[in-house]
Amino acid sequence: MKNNSKTTNTNDNKQGILQEAFQLAKIPIIISFFVTPIRFLLELSGLPEIAIFLIGLLWLTLAFSIYWGFKLYKKKNSYLTMLLSLLIYSPISRLSVVAAWWVDTKWEIGTHYGLYFDTLSDSLLNQGVYGALVQIIPGCILGALTIKILRNKDNE
Repeated sequence: MKNNSKTTNTNDNKQGILQEAFQLAKIPIIISFFVTPIRFLLELSGLPEIAIFLIGLLWLTLAFSIYWGFKLYKKKNSYLTMLLSLLIYSPISRLSVVAAWWVDTKWEIGTHYGLYFDTLSDSLLNQGVYGALVQIIPGCILGALTIKILRNKDNE
């Protein structure tokens, strides 16, 4: 009977971590759905490329990774929760880039969003997988460093 109870506790713990990761990713996903259209409109307005570069999902991901590091560093499964949050957030946040690609190619607007892919499936694959990895990898590194630094600081 003890094994059943232990399995249930483990499953509850995993489900709790996943729920926490979803909660952490929820607001960043909503924010990301505003960032890409703003960047799209700024590009259309003729703002210099360097200014547009500073507004993007990668920078947003890095900022949220640091934030999550601060929120999670005292928790037992902080690294896993942060990784799961990034795995949830990153591919979903890239959907706004796919939408910008679609608008750009549909109406032949000429922004950078329409330059790289010829089909919707290409855009979905590249943004949802490769684009997400460009966010997940540095986000994970920066978030893990944040957790490690904060834990070391607490141990001093």
